[in-house]
Amino acid sequence: MNTLTDTDPGAAFAAAYPQRPIPAPGNVDTSPICLTPGIEADLLPLWAAVVPETRARGNDIHLPISLAFARRLCDAYPDANRELVLVATLLHDTGWAHVDESKIISEGFRGDWRKAGIRFEHERLGCDVARRVLPSLGYEPEFIEAVCAIIDGHDTRPVAHSLEDALMRDADRLWRFDHAGIALAAGWFSQNPAVYTDRLETEIIPELITHAAVDMATTDLDRSRALLQTAVLR
Repeated sequence: MNTLTDTDPGAAFAAAYPQRPIPAPGNVDTSPICLTPGIEADLLPLWAAVVPETRARGNDIHLPISLAFARRLCDAYPDANRELVLVATLLHDTGWAHVDESKIISEGFRGDWRKAGIRFEHERLGCDVARRVLPSLGYEPEFIEAVCAIIDGHDTRPVAHSLEDALMRDADRLWRFDHAGIALAAGWFSQNPAVYTDRLETEIIPELITHAAVDMATTDLDRSRALLQTAVLR
């Protein structure tokens, strides 16, 4: 007879990492993300393959910053498959380039936005991008499907299914705490930086899965609030 953890990868992951946020066995870098070195050279062909997908929904800001945070999270959690985390992070939001752009803000960032149909659509289309660009770059089918398993559900599935999934999800949230992320994302939600940073504290930090991400987020939030004078500019 199957147990819950036999059939539910989310439950299996939760059982494997019962302490939340998950403690970090490696170094946790909380310095400004702009100090992170450039991306690995072996990812440059992948970046080149998805340039058109970076032109939608601020992906040319969101994806590089998220990838920098993903790199730091992999340093903090060396047991994770680093290549899987980085490739999934680079590709996770490329599907936004293939949805109705007029609906990205009106449906994807309003109301109960996590359940919006366009959210499910961008995940599915992001998997299509991964399956289109990765084979010609030499990635094996099993790896590509592992990437797609992370992309498919990164916004809409309530729980992570693996450590790699968790690190990608945390990286996807951490970029918002940098002042560049605040400047871009606050507009998506029609909020000023002060209100948006309040939301980051009350809604997004509790969603973070790893302790390293919590440390990075809280440190970055303090820096961004001080820089943007959110105590005054309300």
